[in-house]
Amino acid sequence: MKVVVIGGTGLIGSKLVARLKAAGHEVVVGSPNTGVNTITGEGLDAALAGASVVVDVANSPSFADEAVMTFFTTSGRNLLAAEAKAGVKHHIALSVVGTERLQASGYFRGKQVQEELIKAAKIPYTIVHSTQFFEFAGGIAQSSTVGDEVTLPTAKIQPISSDDVADAMFDATVGQPLNGTQEIAGPEAFRLHELIALYLDAKKDPRHVKGDPAALYFGAALDDATLVPTAGRTPRLGKVTFRDWLATQTA
Repeated sequence: MKVVVIGGTGLIGSKLVARLKAAGHEVVVGSPNTGVNTITGEGLDAALAGASVVVDVANSPSFADEAVMTFFTTSGRNLLAAEAKAGVKHHIALSVVGTERLQASGYFRGKQVQEELIKAAKIPYTIVHSTQFFEFAGGIAQSSTVGDEVTLPTAKIQPISSDDVADAMFDATVGQPLNGTQEIAGPEAFRLHELIALYLDAKKDPRHVKGDPAALYFGAALDDATLVPTAGRTPRLGKVTFRDWLATQTA
């Protein structure tokens, strides 16, 4: 099976590409560095020729509100149009648990538009909603640091390892279209400020973490339901715990 992975050089994309190749699939790595650009359209038609599945794990290079919206709108439209032309049978996209609950954030407004474009297209699809990756812990800490203090919401979070995300994306790629959304999350939940405190402590980072229920997360207010799997749904849970992952980062 020929699979095109858009964003195939990134954290999740590179892991997915390795898994697909190991399973014997023909894989095209789509990124500007490989001559496949979903913003300009460069290389799209050639990359998608004969492809059965397209997996979109690309991310906006900027988190500024206008740039994010432009990226996901333009990339989504160009990619889906090229897929329709090529006769692609399954479009898979990686998105975020809680996207519809985080519309105060420009980034999540962009992701919501991306999902709406996918649902409006006539290509069978699967959207994978993931909780935050363990690998985002450092960026979360940095975004909320003033001086030597990190102020974070006390809301619940259920993060997941990038390897577990890649496994879920592989299964979606070789599976049948859901024409719906699958949620994935890590095996355990934390309070956000406590999670980052664990991370900084493991890194021997001297910054102090303060929990504040009113603190914002990338510009958005959180509650205990925002960053965890949706109530009433059955998420796919990863196997790697945060502490086990931390041990691999500090060994």
